[in-house]
Amino acid sequence: MRKNGGGQYRADEAVILGEGERFTVTRTLNKDQRERRERLIDSARELALEGGYPAVTMHDVADRAGVARATVYRYFATKDHLLTEVAAAWAHRVTDDVDALAVGDTPLERLTALLERIVYVAADEPTLTSAIIQAVTSDDSSVDDARTILFLFLRDRLSTAIGDPVPERENVELVLGHVLLAALVSLASLRQPVEEVAAMVRTAGRLVLAGALTATAAP
Repeated sequence: MRKNGGGQYRADEAVILGEGERFTVTRTLNKDQRERRERLIDSARELALEGGYPAVTMHDVADRAGVARATVYRYFATKDHLLTEVAAAWAHRVTDDVDALAVGDTPLERLTALLERIVYVAADEPTLTSAIIQAVTSDDSSVDDARTILFLFLRDRLSTAIGDPVPERENVELVLGHVLLAALVSLASLRQPVEEVAAMVRTAGRLVLAGALTATAAP
């Protein structure tokens, strides 16, 4: 869900026709519809916190949100689509006050502070992290648009944390986005200790920024 130029909230509704055909309908949501959609996302998040990916079913989401089961499909084409929107809500919550989170005097210090914040929050919610990573990395075509919006948002948060001008900034943001995804997969799927993952993002952040600066300085 996102705002259009007039400040109205819009949602993309994927319609599955069968035989792999799919098209997306964009519609404006009124206040009640926005609240219903947010309630569905909250219900899916609660179920994921309780039991991970298997615990989230469209049936149980509808029951917990107090809506008809068909209503869930008016907003989300599939379970993975819904969980990708849960991931987006999680990302906004974790990085809401990026200026307060990304503390430090240098771009590297600010960047690693934000990356470590994300890693430690993800480690504190392992079942939720596992569920959203499984959804975001799925090959479900209904996830594509929501996943793109999520990745662009995270890149923007990383860029804000860096702050100062950095050579090849777009490439730096792209690589750091992949570093962050790898870190979350390491936590959720590989069960690596959070201290090791935090150290990995610190090292990766330092090498990526140093590499960009060195490449520009080279004759």
